[in-house]
Amino acid sequence: MSLSEYFENAEGVGILATADSEGNVDLAIYARPHMVDDENLVLIMAQKTSCANLKSNPKAAYMFMEKGEGHKGKRLHIRKTDEETDPEKVESLRRRKRYDFEDESSTSSRAVYFAIDKVRPIVGG
Repeated sequence: MSLSEYFENAEGVGILATADSEGNVDLAIYARPHMVDDENLVLIMAQKTSCANLKSNPKAAYMFMEKGEGHKGKRLHIRKTDEETDPEKVESLRRRKRYDFEDESSTSSRAVYFAIDKVRPIVGG
């Protein structure tokens, strides 16, 4: 199964790990990534700590834990390649529209593009 198929159908929770240029680490919960192809993905991000970290250190890790029993999922080693700030383009990528949550981060969201450098199982590998 391709990564695109996997993330289109998988249910669970994602966690993005980033670090700034000094090595200070941050973790944040994220939805499933939007797959461009099996080598590139997009995450919609607010201008918060993860986004700031990526400005000084483009490397990150995304872990997806599947819903259900056991430890199933994927770990992706990713690298920021680009970002899109146009609100219409960012909204067009969302799987669901944000009617229930409006704050300053929703107007400053950006689509951040990543290359996938390595894929590993959630346990082992």
